[in-house]
Amino acid sequence: MTADDTTPDTGPHVHAATLLRRPKLWLVPTILTGLLALLLSLLYMGGIVSPQRDLHDLPIALVNSDTGRPPKGQQQNLGTQVAAAIVSDTSSETADWRRLTRAQAQDELNSGKVYGALVIPPDFTDSVAALTGANATARPTMTVLTNPAKGSLGSSLASKITTTAAQQASRTIGKQLTAATSGADSTTELLLADPVSVVTQVGHPLGDNSGLGLSAFYYTLLLVLAGFMGGNVISNGVDTALGYADNEIGPWHTRLPTVPISRTQTLLLKMAMTAGITVLSVSLVLLACVGVLGMDATHIPLLWIYSYCAALAVGLGVQAINAAFGGIGQLVSMFVFIVLGLPSSGATVPLQAVPEFYRFLSHFEPMRQLSDGVRAILYFDARGDAGLARAWTMIGVGAALGLLFGFAMTAYYDRKGHKRFAPQPT
Repeated sequence: MTADDTTPDTGPHVHAATLLRRPKLWLVPTILTGLLALLLSLLYMGGIVSPQRDLHDLPIALVNSDTGRPPKGQQQNLGTQVAAAIVSDTSSETADWRRLTRAQAQDELNSGKVYGALVIPPDFTDSVAALTGANATARPTMTVLTNPAKGSLGSSLASKITTTAAQQASRTIGKQLTAATSGADSTTELLLADPVSVVTQVGHPLGDNSGLGLSAFYYTLLLVLAGFMGGNVISNGVDTALGYADNEIGPWHTRLPTVPISRTQTLLLKMAMTAGITVLSVSLVLLACVGVLGMDATHIPLLWIYSYCAALAVGLGVQAINAAFGGIGQLVSMFVFIVLGLPSSGATVPLQAVPEFYRFLSHFEPMRQLSDGVRAILYFDARGDAGLARAWTMIGVGAALGLLFGFAMTAYYDRKGHKRFAPQPT
């Protein structure tokens, strides 16, 4: 049956001004809109408003390669003393210092397990001792290694922490040198007061088309949106085609004959269509990002398979939630996959720099699991220990839970005789 604005209407018309004076008409939209605005503000801004205040235990590698002999009257060389002082400093809990060899530190940078590193070179003690002699040729150095693959903010926070630690160590060594040296000219005294030069280098470089470490986050967001929006479009389209919802485009209105079908069979139809249509959507996402825009990406076949499974898991979850909650299903799935997922993903702000509530959500929120896998494929050579193995596991768990929850709810509704009602003519 079709109808448009040419259909005769002999009934009386109600004016908007009359309806606006009805308090009940205002009640539900006002409360829901206000709650949504409040919740979105608290959840989104609460996750990023103060990363410095919430920062705890950011993993950073500490490498002491110093092979010099201990200075006269001391039992340890300066590199060992500096490393011990950094690790034992309890004035701040912002860093989780991991004492590693140079090779171990590079491996953890390459697998995304640390946000940066501070490296004390092999000749550190000897180069500091040379400053007090006539044959000093260069200032001692410490090297700060960054990891932009962990995100620009996380790498920046790690760089700030490591640079501050190196500068503090330089001032401590400077006090020792100044006390042991007398009669030096003003230039030498200035050098000895802060003798160590801090050099910053990229520990795990990225390509120029990686969005400074943000391409993984935005690509993950595209996959989530493809699954979320695709699932809802498919759900609405199927309901319209089966005659359980009206289709209105502008003044044109379509109502199709109702197809007798159970809730379980309807969900099965929607999930099957989701599995098929997701092939097209993720292919276009990959084509646009890599083929058209030139996003840096390797392991293209693996990236496509992962993208399909990730978006499909989201789409199946959306269908299950819609089947269980009905009209408010889209709102519920929006909170599950997007509203709570973005601030707890750890993709833009490290999880070590967000409040505890978001760290708790990150253990099961889909976006965090998916972003770890995308980051591993794009930045860390698809290493399983970089988060890809866990991401595959969580995709499987999420898809299984979506299927179980959706079909359990529809089977229950069918068993109780809760049939769906088609729209009735006025």
